[in-house]
Amino acid sequence: MIAPRPIVEWHIGGGKVLTLDRTYIMGILNVTPDSFSDGGKYAHVDAAVARTYEMAAQGADIIDIGGQSTRPGHTPISPDEEWQRIQPVLSELTGSRDFHAVLSVDTYFPEVAGKAAAMGVQILNDVSGFRNYSMRCVAAQFQTGCVVMHSSQLKEDADVCQALRRFYLVMSNVCVADGIPARNLCFDPGVGFGKSYEQNLQIAASFEQQCMEGYPMLAAASRKRVIGMSCGNPPAEQRVSGTVAYHTACLLGGAHILRVHDVPEAVQAAQVADAIVRSHSLAKIIKNRE
Repeated sequence: MIAPRPIVEWHIGGGKVLTLDRTYIMGILNVTPDSFSDGGKYAHVDAAVARTYEMAAQGADIIDIGGQSTRPGHTPISPDEEWQRIQPVLSELTGSRDFHAVLSVDTYFPEVAGKAAAMGVQILNDVSGFRNYSMRCVAAQFQTGCVVMHSSQLKEDADVCQALRRFYLVMSNVCVADGIPARNLCFDPGVGFGKSYEQNLQIAASFEQQCMEGYPMLAAASRKRVIGMSCGNPPAEQRVSGTVAYHTACLLGGAHILRVHDVPEAVQAAQVADAIVRSHSLAKIIKNRE
């Protein structure tokens, strides 16, 4: 079933507004030595900046920069070390007149988030779901866009859609109460975080049922374990087609944004999915007029 995807506006830092009348692509830049898919590949500043420009040229609307791996079994680092990895890349990008993509930072440290926002980063992507009061204060101070991700452990018999919608509702109320406008919030079901293989599949299969009306919804399954387990567990870099399949299901269920490693493939798949959604919507309008 193809779900209607109402156009929503996402207000982010710097007073910028993203009108999500098509699928937006968020390119992943891991400046880490240990990320599950591309750890170490972009740890050097020059390589990271070059990769950022490459993704923007390939069609990425947003670049999400992360300095700490969140793969299963990762070794956490301190806020200072995470900032040391991120800051040189941000300095190059925010100081350039040639870079025009939106910048996002993937962090759950309020200290890192505040420094990044002060440099002009427009979106904060928090895998802990903005449950930290200090993180919410940073987002409220700088009026950044916020990707609020669900990462709590779900029980084996949990109703996935119900649990996600409950989380979205609770956190939207909490964030608004602490000064973050509702229009700045975007929700991410957290594929691969605290969920079983079957529950991760259910997210894509029932995306429409978990969407929060009026809010941007993000899907982020790029190269993850749920993709590998569904197609014979190939190496992470060989899970591009599987990622496209999963994300397309999410798009047809109402997702607005895809967070991906492989930008050209995601852009092309999104263009086709968007065309299908527009055609479906037009057919419904014509049918209703008859």
